[in-house]
Amino acid sequence: MLQGLMNLLSVCWNPFGHEVESHETNGVLGGGDGGGSGGSREGKDGLLWFRDIGKYGSGEFSMAMIQANQVLEDQSQIESGQFGTFVGIYDGHGGPEAARYVCDNLFSHFRAMTAESEGAVTAETIQRAFRQTEEGFTALVSELWSTRPNMATVGTCCLVGVIYQQTLFIANLGDSRVVLGKKVGNTGGMAAMQLSTEHNANIEAIRHELKELHPTDPQIVVLKHGVWRVKGIIQVSRSIGDVYMKHAQYTREPINAKFRLPEPMNMPILSANPTIISHALHPNDSFLIFASDGLWEHLSNEKAVAIVHSHPRAGSAKRLVKAALQEAARKREMRYSDLRKIDKKVRRHFHDDITVIVLFFNHDLISRGAVQDPPVSIRSALEHN
Repeated sequence: MLQGLMNLLSVCWNPFGHEVESHETNGVLGGGDGGGSGGSREGKDGLLWFRDIGKYGSGEFSMAMIQANQVLEDQSQIESGQFGTFVGIYDGHGGPEAARYVCDNLFSHFRAMTAESEGAVTAETIQRAFRQTEEGFTALVSELWSTRPNMATVGTCCLVGVIYQQTLFIANLGDSRVVLGKKVGNTGGMAAMQLSTEHNANIEAIRHELKELHPTDPQIVVLKHGVWRVKGIIQVSRSIGDVYMKHAQYTREPINAKFRLPEPMNMPILSANPTIISHALHPNDSFLIFASDGLWEHLSNEKAVAIVHSHPRAGSAKRLVKAALQEAARKREMRYSDLRKIDKKVRRHFHDDITVIVLFFNHDLISRGAVQDPPVSIRSALEHN
């Protein structure tokens, strides 16, 4: 069956590592004014987009993204300047619109909130930025309800990291993840420390949370085909968008029947309230791996940290994507070289869109309070359709 599928595929794929296009860019990828590339070089290789190495305010970064869906649903960004550094991974579902909206608006809301607090970053300023973004997307759904009602069923996970002075803030909705690579004393070893809290119904603690919030609803989480889903529909319990799970007026025709709830909604089922933690940066903190769940479906925290630690910094994000694809191929008992030949859409049967950003820390820059000048502003994959 697999060989028959392969025979049906007529797509040319350039082997990994053969850079189809690589060039310097002086602005936000895909257009826009202001900002810069951090000295990084952009590359594309079939469905893969990457920047192997670049500079940001507190060190160096590596980015990569691989497309699997017919329309790319992941978005990501790095912003670094006088305010510090802002990193976002937005893993959309039901379509690309919510992830694109968040990538267009969350950072600007964050900058507005920090300006109101005289430049200081706190958990409250980040939370307010999330809230404004959620309210803005809900207003957009309302505006488009008569012409594009299925916008009510589009949503996105949202993972954000902010470095402000010598503090790291992590805010998360959904099941993307950030893992810290931390030096183990003087042993040369590197420990993996997960910093984000995930909101996925397959986690027992999340099912317990949902049952406590909805004690009169025996169907608040349903096991379908071995996967736990909120109301039998969606795996994540927190997101931006998915307004059909938050506002009763959108859980009706003309949205697709599979998204309509069988009973009245008397309170929001999903939440847009992020889990936020702060972490005081320590000299032993070496790097951060931010990634959508497509990576973590195939690599453990420890494996990902070991891959970054045991290779040169340049190409770290692309290397993680490749390792995840190799594992996805192994699970399906196929060759990695065959997986690479499969085009988008069909590719989604083998793995998800995967986005990875690796941030390396330069503690000399952090301790001196150095700022990125000129500012860096990079968004991945804007040209992918």
